[in-house]
Amino acid sequence: MIIGVPKEIKQSENRVALTPAGALEFTKRGHTVYVQSTAGVGSGFVDSEYVEAGAQILPTIEDVYGIAEMIIKVKEPIEKEYSLVKPNQLLFTYFHFASYEPLTKAMINSNAVCLAYETVEASDRSLPLLVPMSEVAGRMAIQQGAKYLEKPQKGRGVLLGGVPGVPPAKVLVLGGGVVGTQAAKMAAGLGAMVTILDVSLKRLRYLSDVMPANVITMYSNELTIRRLIKNHDLIVGAVLIPGAKAPSLITRDMLKEMRSGTVIVDVAVDQGGCIETCKPTTHDDPVFIIDEVVHYCVANMPGAVPYTSTVALTNATLPYALQLAEKGWKKACQDNQELKMGLNVVNGKVVYQGVSEAFNLPYTPVEDVL
Repeated sequence: MIIGVPKEIKQSENRVALTPAGALEFTKRGHTVYVQSTAGVGSGFVDSEYVEAGAQILPTIEDVYGIAEMIIKVKEPIEKEYSLVKPNQLLFTYFHFASYEPLTKAMINSNAVCLAYETVEASDRSLPLLVPMSEVAGRMAIQQGAKYLEKPQKGRGVLLGGVPGVPPAKVLVLGGGVVGTQAAKMAAGLGAMVTILDVSLKRLRYLSDVMPANVITMYSNELTIRRLIKNHDLIVGAVLIPGAKAPSLITRDMLKEMRSGTVIVDVAVDQGGCIETCKPTTHDDPVFIIDEVVHYCVANMPGAVPYTSTVALTNATLPYALQLAEKGWKKACQDNQELKMGLNVVNGKVVYQGVSEAFNLPYTPVEDVL
């Protein structure tokens, strides 16, 4: 198969979808890999490393899309890429379709095969291609939250871990999944007092067992959220419904109940966000303030630490990408239920129910395209 790795052109996105080590795994199996020139530089990988791994370098993004049977990316195609996508071309990347209708309709119109990292699902309901970036984003949420709690950043002026004689900050984590767990671990490690909310008692029991003493667990409901936001300094939105828009757990009217300088970090923003007032921001302009509450809503948080993120992502995606290259997308998805769950849009048809429901689009069962 001919594999194409374009340079990411989303603002402030420095990750790349394939490391030189990953390229070698394709080429030694007889596949052809084309990498756009300088695609890996932001993550610390220069063109010569890809050439040594057997890949070929192409000068432009148009060249890569024009020749590849499978495009491997990190982030969803942005508007200027829509016209480059070809019918029957396989795109393997993060899409987060349910949060952005124009992308969904563009990929429907392209007649391409869109296989989304974020909905590849294992039998235990885990999301193996979302986990590594969720781990990075959960940890980063606390780093960024701690920074924006500083007074020059319009925060409350609270040190996350406090000092002897001064209590630490209070951190509220909405959601006890991968992002929430990593955020809680980081915040607790820095000495903050942490509360995790979730609707799964099974998950809360697990977290209660494994978390340190400065982390408490509570069952999530609106009344509890309204009570806790009044006295917590940093709030991390970490709610995920695979392939569907995240629910709004904090509404516009709730901001008035928070103290001035409270910081919100909505990690779910690339799936629509779980705080009503959040809208996607960038690393260049990461925050905005509503009702004196600081909102950090960068949609590609792991892009700020591209070396770590790229290696972690490739470790997870490569085994699946190799199956797609070896067997073709249809046979690979027939043989592997996890990959089958990743199919979202196929040749103009929406085959993932969460995407169909988000925009009231016709739904085609995935079995019909396999």
